[in-house]
Amino acid sequence: MPTYSLTSQSLPMAAPRISQCNGTHTGHKEPLKNGLHKRNGVCKAAQHNGTPNGTLYKKPFMESFEEAPIYVAVLTYIGYGVVTLFGYLRDFMRAWGLEKCHMAEEREEQKDFVPLYQDFENFYTRNLYMRVRDNWNRPICSVPGPQFDLMERLTDDYNWTYRYTGKVIKDVINMGSYNYLGFAENDPESLVSVKDVVQSYGVGVCSTRQEMGHLDNHKELEDLVAEFLGVEEAMVFSMGFATNSMNIPALVGKGCLILSDELNHTSLILGARLSGATIRIFKHNNMQNLEKQLRDAVVNGQPRTHRAWKKILILVEGIYSMEGSIARLPEIVALKKKYKAYLYLDEAHSIGAVGATGRGVVEYFGMDPTDIDVLMGTFTKSFGAAGGYIAGRKTLVDYLRTHSHSAVYAASMPPPITEQIIRVLKCIMGLDGTLIGLKRVQQLEANTRYFRQKLRDVGFITYGNEDSPVIPVLLYMPGKVGAFARHMLEKKIGVVVVGFPATPITEARARFCISAAHTKEMLDKVLDALDEMGDFLQLKYSRHSRSARSAADHETNLDLDD
Repeated sequence: MPTYSLTSQSLPMAAPRISQCNGTHTGHKEPLKNGLHKRNGVCKAAQHNGTPNGTLYKKPFMESFEEAPIYVAVLTYIGYGVVTLFGYLRDFMRAWGLEKCHMAEEREEQKDFVPLYQDFENFYTRNLYMRVRDNWNRPICSVPGPQFDLMERLTDDYNWTYRYTGKVIKDVINMGSYNYLGFAENDPESLVSVKDVVQSYGVGVCSTRQEMGHLDNHKELEDLVAEFLGVEEAMVFSMGFATNSMNIPALVGKGCLILSDELNHTSLILGARLSGATIRIFKHNNMQNLEKQLRDAVVNGQPRTHRAWKKILILVEGIYSMEGSIARLPEIVALKKKYKAYLYLDEAHSIGAVGATGRGVVEYFGMDPTDIDVLMGTFTKSFGAAGGYIAGRKTLVDYLRTHSHSAVYAASMPPPITEQIIRVLKCIMGLDGTLIGLKRVQQLEANTRYFRQKLRDVGFITYGNEDSPVIPVLLYMPGKVGAFARHMLEKKIGVVVVGFPATPITEARARFCISAAHTKEMLDKVLDALDEMGDFLQLKYSRHSRSARSAADHETNLDLDD
């Protein structure tokens, strides 16, 4: 397969111009005929104004990452230590037949084989994960809207196996799904066009885009996505995860450098590893560290040979799904231009969720979408569907149509899913003749700020940007993670809890995802339950001043009717 270079055949640079890079910045050197400089060099004579943001931000950029008191970290380590010690004790008892082992074991004829799983993975699963396993993989038996129904299940062997009682837990408030705009719905009137497509096209394509799987509604969707994002062209894929993991290897390879944020999603990490490019990690949202990495890459080049890197690609997300933070896009774009690198922006959680009209972090910061070389997003969250997209210049999309493994080998997006995305896009863009989409974007913003502020008021430590609908609440101690999720479910509130190794060992958390479909009554019920649980489990670690919740809270609900 031929190598791909982000050059004039794919992503030509804009004409030379004077640009701002944290201060005064001279114009670029005269480019080559294809629009690129000879190497990823530094624009000389750049002067920094001494401030982190300079004039790049058009509005305040506020994020919070409060540290817990030192005793919390100490007790968290002690908690993991106690659980680990008891794990070794139970392993000893299992080895001597004093306790039954429920783990799958190798067959007798494979006893001399190298174990399929690493010892730590086995140990962690047996002795830590199994103690709280009941908090994950809960079977939902309804549409995952603002409320859902759960199948009740019980365990008689400490979470090794489950039995279903046949009962259904009704109307559990959903605080974990990525249903940001509330389009995961089953309203018959809203789904008329989807129903019609099922009757006309069926539910599957049974082929790839290059063979017999290219449908007219795929083209309609791609045109809508490009119009929505303000770029030349877009391409859709049937799986969001594969949109990253299968397209990054098509863009970079050996001799290229990837600079990846340390908190990037697994799909970005996998795509970077599969590419064969050199990968270097920069600290989360730390622009000084990113610039240092860029400067070192430009000055020193590739290891041993010191040749210039073929390409430098920066990988970032719009909203980071575990932290709730937003990428510092204006600064990243300024650095990308300064060092002649390329930028790959994953807007899986931000598209539809932020920006005045739901167009993601590019709109949120008031930036030109052409400044981002590769725009990526998914339809699994704000659009209530499945799949993903890559958008940008036409040359980029044309290249990926023939070189992306996800495009060449994966089955096409099913017609009903395609129609669901089309109807949601038209609603957000107002092409359906209503303001429902815009009102939902505004409602999401109002709900997000309301919920975040109330959490801070009662004393919880929360992470992330004030406009991010992903709101992590720090729990820290391993014993409290399971107890928190179980007690919240007893109050008919479904939450997602996350701990080590998905987060740092001292930063276990509950992650709340706000939706435009949440009413103020739902949010207040959750806040009251959290206030009670915070006192019961002693989770209010914030040292900031607390204000009493006002009885006359501002109304946040907007009329979603057209």
